[in-house]
Amino acid sequence: MGEVIRFVPKSERERARLVREARAIYDSIFPTADPVRGRQDKAPVSHTVSGAKVRRSDGGLS
Repeated sequence: MGEVIRFVPKSERERARLVREARAIYDSIFPTADPVRGRQDKAPVSHTVSGAKVRRSDGGLS
C-alpha cells in the first residue's frame, strides 16, 4: 500500500546503462588500486636504466 511507481523513460535507462559501461571500461584501464602498493608482500619491483639499477632515496629500487 502506498507504493509509488516512477516512470523511467527508455532514453534515461539507456543513458544510465551507457554511463555504467563507460565507468567499467575506465576502471579496467585505470584501476583505482595502485598495483605496486598492492604487491608489498612480494619482492620489490626493479627497473633498469641503461642496464644499471637506480636506487630511490627511500631505499627502494626504481
